[in-house]
Amino acid sequence: MNPPSPSWPCLRLDGKGTQQKVVLDLSVSPNAKRTELVGWHDGALRVRLSAPPVDGAANEALRKWLASELGVPQARVTLLRGASGRRKQWAIDAPEADVSAWLSRQSVLQT
Repeated sequence: MNPPSPSWPCLRLDGKGTQQKVVLDLSVSPNAKRTELVGWHDGALRVRLSAPPVDGAANEALRKWLASELGVPQARVTLLRGASGRRKQWAIDAPEADVSAWLSRQSVLQT
């Protein structure tokens, strides 16, 4: 595994060569009024989800939201860890530069 990106503690690379994926650490709060990125929680991105944590609905809503935000097909967003917990790791099949640029555009993450 590669070390975390120096500018984004929630972001790391996993795998090698063409199999390399970007991994995002997220801390999720389900049952919110709307789905939105709200900041940081213990080195992970803090996301409020409008979906309930029932029958995978929250995970599917988070997959759709991430794909939409990052401009990639949903099939390129895969849950690695945390199917039933609030802390989740998602693999994104997209260039690290694209994910870093998206993070840079999020005003709630700026210090």
